[in-house]
Amino acid sequence: MFETLDDRIRQDDKETTNPREKYMKWAMTLVVTVLLFGGLYVSMLMMEQ
Repeated sequence: MFETLDDRIRQDDKETTNPREKYMKWAMTLVVTVLLFGGLYVSMLMMEQ
């Protein structure tokens, strides 16, 4: 009667994502993470001067 959220997410992933989309999502996540932490690191270096 009721689907669990995990089941629904798995079903949506199977229907909509191909391997290229999955790799692009991971690549964009990595780029955003590096930019975020890189910006924090540079700002901390600039505040020390």
